[in-house]
Amino acid sequence: MKEIGKQALRLLALCAVAAAVGVAAGALAAVFGRGLLAIGAVRDAHPGRWLPFLPLAGAVIAWCYRRWGSRAGRGMGLVIDAAFDEEKTIPRRLIPMIFLSTWATHLFGGSAGREGVAVQMGAALGRGAGRLLPMQNAKKRLLKAGMAAGFGGLFRTPFAAALFAVEVTAVGRLDLEALLPVLAASLAASWTSGALELEKFTVELTGLTVLDGPMALRLACLGLCFGLVGALFAIGLGRAKAFLGQRMHNPVARAALVGAVVAVASLACHWGRYSGLGTNLITAAFAGGTVYWYDWLAKLLFTVVTLAGGFQGGEVTPLFSIGASLGVWLAPLAGVPVPVAAAAGYCAVFGAASRTLLAPALIAGEVFGWEFLPFGLLCCAAARVCSGGATIYPAQRTE
Repeated sequence: MKEIGKQALRLLALCAVAAAVGVAAGALAAVFGRGLLAIGAVRDAHPGRWLPFLPLAGAVIAWCYRRWGSRAGRGMGLVIDAAFDEEKTIPRRLIPMIFLSTWATHLFGGSAGREGVAVQMGAALGRGAGRLLPMQNAKKRLLKAGMAAGFGGLFRTPFAAALFAVEVTAVGRLDLEALLPVLAASLAASWTSGALELEKFTVELTGLTVLDGPMALRLACLGLCFGLVGALFAIGLGRAKAFLGQRMHNPVARAALVGAVVAVASLACHWGRYSGLGTNLITAAFAGGTVYWYDWLAKLLFTVVTLAGGFQGGEVTPLFSIGASLGVWLAPLAGVPVPVAAAAGYCAVFGAASRTLLAPALIAGEVFGWEFLPFGLLCCAAARVCSGGATIYPAQRTE
């Protein structure tokens, strides 16, 4: 009994520290997220004013990472390696560098996400806190708590964030021993960013029907399509990075050239429609706006090229927009209501590209309502099976 009491006290202490990490990560996520929304509004008001400077922004970002980045440029690969103690520390300089470079990417019209910033910042905070605790596995568990805090603080989906942190590092294995501190951190981060008025994206779905056999079959077919697109994104990103790295060894010149290509193409394609996060496509998908049949493909290509060129951000929000816009196009073909197909694509393409299942399924519940959870889980499962071994996180371990 005495040993059980000690273990309970250690777990309580770990959860308390994880919650403190969550508060700090949630505050940073709120500052970053609100700033990013303001930057996106400025860019969207005058895209022709900002996009011509994207090559210069890319060159400056690449130069700064080469000059001061050290291991910080490895991004999620560094975080996942640190979760397995293959990296002992996460450089503190990662936080301001990825913070500012992602803002610059978005201001000047690159197509990228935002979760990479939040997850990496949270991981750095968690790893630093773990070094102060004389407990076995404290560094690993608090690193994952920080990952969940960053994700949960930015998207304000704490349960999906917790599952993302415990399942993303190793495919096929859940780190359930870390679940309580991870959940404490993600809840604290979500509450903190909410208190600081960071908005949460939610949709009240219309068109939900009974999940009977025919509907289940239609959703599974949609999931197969979403899985193929998620795999296409992951494979395309990996090959684009390898191709550009082999052809252009100088990262500064590579970022400048890619920035020029993206800027010209962005202005030519609907005057910046595919710049930034892709929330414009998500809004159109659920609000009955204009969604072209090629929107999902254009967003995929712009994001792959932007990130392969060395710009900073993330992949998750663009994956949401790719899935939602693809769902709008596939809905009449599958005989599924448009909002339902768009919501399924929103979750399933992300799950397929990241080789996760529970996190995207819980996003289905937290964003679209818990009554949508069975629909989302079914579609995400089909997408996950169809995606194979492709992943946007090459450092993931495979069990």
